[in-house]
Amino acid sequence: MAGLTLRAYAKVNLGLEVIQRREDGYHELVTILQTVSLYDEIGVGSAEGLTLHCDRKWMDGRRNLMWKAADLLQKESGTQMGAAMNLVKTIPISAGLGGGSSDAAAALRCLNDLWELNINNTRLAELASHLGSDVPFFLQGGTQMATGRGEFLEPLCTPKGQWLVLVSPDIRVPRKTPLLYENLGPRDFSDGSMTTRLAETLRVGGALPTDCIVNAFERAADDTFPGLDRYRKAMLEAGAEQVHLSGSGPSLFTLMESKCAGDALQKRLGELGFFGIVVQTVTT
Repeated sequence: MAGLTLRAYAKVNLGLEVIQRREDGYHELVTILQTVSLYDEIGVGSAEGLTLHCDRKWMDGRRNLMWKAADLLQKESGTQMGAAMNLVKTIPISAGLGGGSSDAAAALRCLNDLWELNINNTRLAELASHLGSDVPFFLQGGTQMATGRGEFLEPLCTPKGQWLVLVSPDIRVPRKTPLLYENLGPRDFSDGSMTTRLAETLRVGGALPTDCIVNAFERAADDTFPGLDRYRKAMLEAGAEQVHLSGSGPSLFTLMESKCAGDALQKRLGELGFFGIVVQTVTT
């Protein structure tokens, strides 16, 4: 089979509520994940052994989640076939947009086809869960509600034609996701009803109600990422009506009524010295 290429889309969280800390150390949550049109591009081709080349050299090799996905698939299937993998990064790294998880899911899909393994979607999702809590979502993408610790997924109707402006501050914090969970307090927990209500609307194909979008990490993120509030204020000054945190951050997004409105906001952000990305909701 000839080499394959695939777009690995970013995601935002259209709501994320943490309900409680579980006895196993994980947290019970409810979130709605949505793929957007910002993407990395991966390519795979037949080769001896496994290799991974990335346009960001420090992401080459065995530490990359794509390589781990390929290694896991080899061990699962027992195949002796190898692959030369290529990754072109566009999604900001460690930004709450799921780039690494999306790359891993794309690798699983491509290699399953390249090696003609015929592993079904259910088993592929089980394998994906070993790589990260968001990886099973990215196998299908679109709009899905995740519950439990993120392993239970329900497809929802994608809000078509929804435009967003993303801002991804270059603020690096070691161990950011565990740190944010550690910084959650009683006031950050909720019963999940806001995100559940949003899911009910999307389930029947309704328009996206902005008053339901919440993120349990909002307060902790402001305390964890130095200067994050400066980006939030810039987006509001540029004309954003509401600004939301994606995942564990530090990426922020705002919903726009059209591409024209998104382009205008992006321009105003640029005039203020901030970089915005105009994206649209997508299914994959």
